[in-house]
Amino acid sequence: MTWARHSSRPDPAEDQSRMAGVRAEEEVRLTLQNGRAARTVAGHSSDALDCAELLAMLGLEGVQKKHAQRI
Repeated sequence: MTWARHSSRPDPAEDQSRMAGVRAEEEVRLTLQNGRAARTVAGHSSDALDCAELLAMLGLEGVQKKHAQRI
């Protein structure tokens, strides 16, 4: 039995470009997900301190700071 091999190797620049696109898409997805989570926490918090503590527990305290910078 013989094995067929491709004679050409994948282009490293093309592979890195594809991975950069995947990383960018993942960053957008995570940003949207974290924003939804922060809004959900804010809607269920009793006050600002409670909200900040819950966001910190979830590791989302940076979401609040990023949102404040956009306003």
